[in-house]
Amino acid sequence: MDAELFPRERAEVAPGAVHVPDWLDRDRQRTLLDACRAWARPPAGLRTVRTPGGGTMTARQVCLGWHWYPYAYARTVVDGDGAPVKPFPAWLGELGRQAVTDALGPGAEPPPYDIALINFYDADARMGMHRDADEKADAPVVSFSLGDTCLFRFGNTETRARPYTDVELRSGDLFVFGGPSRFAYHGVPRVLPGSAPPWLGLTGRLNITLRVSGLRADAT
Repeated sequence: MDAELFPRERAEVAPGAVHVPDWLDRDRQRTLLDACRAWARPPAGLRTVRTPGGGTMTARQVCLGWHWYPYAYARTVVDGDGAPVKPFPAWLGELGRQAVTDALGPGAEPPPYDIALINFYDADARMGMHRDADEKADAPVVSFSLGDTCLFRFGNTETRARPYTDVELRSGDLFVFGGPSRFAYHGVPRVLPGSAPPWLGLTGRLNITLRVSGLRADAT
């Protein structure tokens, strides 16, 4: 929203988990959206993720650097068209480094980011409570939001159930979680359709999540 009675303020949702509203300005949001549209095109483009139990995730996904599939990483889209995963751009890694420094302070600078998972949510998409635990590193996770507002549920490291905190993530918001909250359960129970800023030109929600793999460059 362009004007509010009470401006949104940054908040530490849990130790090491920080929400920074409006971190991405309009130009950066447009740049990220243009990049996401290019990454979503085949080969190795936007796909529906199928779980080992035969279900499907309602949020569609494209990966950069390393391809994630339940529950591992590969260099090719092993559960899709088999194409090599798209490269992870240096400028996106630098954006992630800046995000961590701004959210957690200069002493929290992570190793170079080498994974991006981009999830696209339409009006009916959800994401169940889960942990980002398939990496071999515990560097902070960086999350950028574009488009529709969502209800983001950030929980604890022990269980998918309470206690958790619900946070409204809008277009341009940053959420970083590391340290004692790095392996906390989190999810997206709801998207608010039609809430994206009109100037962005996006119907739906994009979430760009950056991670450090801890994997060897020559691993398969």
